[in-house]
Amino acid sequence: MTLEIRIAASTDAEAACTVLRRSIKECCELDHQHDPTILDAWLGNKTPQMVANWFSSPTNFSLVAVSEGTVVGVALLTGAGKLALCYLLPEAQGKGAGKALLKRMEEQACEWGVKALQLHSTATGRQFFAQRGYTDAGRVRSPYGVETVFFWKQLDEDATCPNAPKRKRFCNCNTV
Repeated sequence: MTLEIRIAASTDAEAACTVLRRSIKECCELDHQHDPTILDAWLGNKTPQMVANWFSSPTNFSLVAVSEGTVVGVALLTGAGKLALCYLLPEAQGKGAGKALLKRMEEQACEWGVKALQLHSTATGRQFFAQRGYTDAGRVRSPYGVETVFFWKQLDEDATCPNAPKRKRFCNCNTV
């Protein structure tokens, strides 16, 4: 599988919307349990126009993963350091696209000077983020009725941000 990670364009909105909708419906069954009320609420804002708006917002950084000409993944980082989207087509899972999207999002957060990245993961995505150094900080119910896992990861002390300025100490004491 050839893979390209690139900045999302408004022309990617329809394909990215398909990724979001299929990923939620087909991969997140553990989370929505086929409950039509939850699915309707979760998918309600996953329209091509809304995705295009997210992509064009100057406070967001959006990426798509493209394999053999097809958008197979989408990720979105807010200027506040929240990973708001990180979704893959079902057939793209386990092939490196998610890791590549997340790595690039962490790099962007570092470029922006974000010290810690945060996200709300589904139960389906929990292991993916935990395996990449994210700390589970508890459960939070989403507005659409799914219990999510609040994750965060310190970036400025991580190899992800090798050029980040080191934290200042509070005192001039010697540390050994």
